[in-house]
Amino acid sequence: MPIIGIVTKDYVSEENHDISIVYKDIEKSIIKNNGIPIGITLNYDYKRIIDICDGIIFQGGDEFLKYDFDALKYVYETNKPTLGICLGMQLMGIFFGGTMIDVSNHKSVSKYSHKVKINRNSLLYKIFNSDYIDVNSRHNSVILDTDLNISAISLDGYIEAIEDDNKKFFIGVQWHPENMTEYDDIQNRLFKYFVDVCR
Repeated sequence: MPIIGIVTKDYVSEENHDISIVYKDIEKSIIKNNGIPIGITLNYDYKRIIDICDGIIFQGGDEFLKYDFDALKYVYETNKPTLGICLGMQLMGIFFGGTMIDVSNHKSVSKYSHKVKINRNSLLYKIFNSDYIDVNSRHNSVILDTDLNISAISLDGYIEAIEDDNKKFFIGVQWHPENMTEYDDIQNRLFKYFVDVCR
């Protein structure tokens, strides 16, 4: 079973303790597709931990830290299969020449918030096999441009997914597929394909 490293996010507990977190739905989505999830705290020698992983996930959150960019550079250079989710996708987009702006209409608690159009020439299209998919939406910022390939856009014209077809798997999505895998088989295909590539 492939080992999937999830880059943890720094957080402060209710008791005011500094902790590192992994979102449980990401763990569950990996396990559902026969992967082994482990958290990667970048405050340590993160390259040694990344080296034992078969794939890496950059999860959502509120802000980038310098070591997020350092880790992304390392996984890209070593061609480690990489999935970016929400802030993780924005990290990828900015690292590769992108800019970001705030938006006010892309945050919702609905299971399905809007549709995105998939680029037929993308790996994402191969995974989903659909021109349009329904997604959730919980972000306050969007990527305006990037040097990576744009593989999906929202119907109001914002970038929703990016990828690099020179890599085994290097995809970022703006939505949260990990929150949808229990009720949406299409979204689960992304995790299944990712874990299978990591084998």
